[in-house]
Amino acid sequence: MVEKYDYSLLSHNTFGIDAKCRRFVEYTTVKEAQEIAKQLQEPYLLIGAGSNLLLTKDFDGTVVHSAVKGIERQSDSCIRCGSGEVWDEVVAWCVGHRLYGAENLSLIPGEVGASAVQNIGAYGAEVKDLIETVEAVEIGTGRLCVFSREECQYGYRDSRFKHEWKNKYLITHVVYRLSEDENHQSTEYGNIRSELDRRGIQAPTASQLRQVVIDIRQAKLPDPQVTGNAGSFFMNPVVCREKFETLLAQYPDMPHYYIDADHEKIPAGWMIDQCGWKGRSQGRAGVHDRQALVLVNRGGATGQEIVELCETIRQDVRERFGIDIHPEVNIV
Repeated sequence: MVEKYDYSLLSHNTFGIDAKCRRFVEYTTVKEAQEIAKQLQEPYLLIGAGSNLLLTKDFDGTVVHSAVKGIERQSDSCIRCGSGEVWDEVVAWCVGHRLYGAENLSLIPGEVGASAVQNIGAYGAEVKDLIETVEAVEIGTGRLCVFSREECQYGYRDSRFKHEWKNKYLITHVVYRLSEDENHQSTEYGNIRSELDRRGIQAPTASQLRQVVIDIRQAKLPDPQVTGNAGSFFMNPVVCREKFETLLAQYPDMPHYYIDADHEKIPAGWMIDQCGWKGRSQGRAGVHDRQALVLVNRGGATGQEIVELCETIRQDVRERFGIDIHPEVNIV
């Protein structure tokens, strides 16, 4: 177990905010997680790789991080992963071991534990469709718990871990169920199909699909090692059919994605772009010039400056489209 005091969180958040916490603890085993859970006192903050985190000030409490490692094949199609494993390395492991279904989630930053909290998703895929169970330790008692996918009540970038279970459990492992069928692929979402066609690939292998997804993401998303960011800052809003049809009449070229007979998803990045924010800055915070969904630290920005930019953008989108977009990033 790692324990440090007056600790900088600069290396634990991809926005590049140099905030400190009073105490930092890291568990590497289930037993260590139980020890921490039994003595943990508020205030505390549970973090992963910090790729979905915006720190606005120093944290006067304990920050807890999982360093539980390991990828273990439990059956023909199930794997059990430590919550501290890097998510993209898990995807690469699956492809290398002929387990399929996670390719569209390639290069999403973060760790395994956060995948189960956030229900990460991209290009028509969500991790909830892969999760079998989530193993956790109850804070306060140290009791071991195993939750099924159904119990976690996953929704769009949502789960019970973000609501009634928030700050109640330390996640130690996640079990994913993959497919042994390499044709178990989704290639029609976004610009995946057009990029495959451009490369002359009609029936991609898992490795080819993974590489296409990686290349697309790298082409439009900034590298946090170079420019501080947390990837997609806003969730794409899902609107009722009546609202969607009203907007479509105004904007016939508006991109959209069918959800069900009563709802449609509209890309927040498109609306932000329509408001003229792509590539613009507000002080030391700005909007990425290739993907308007991404807010960036231009250099030396504080978390509060990024929050102020976020609120300005939300107001502009609200005034133009009558839609309230919400941050996907956890603001602390």
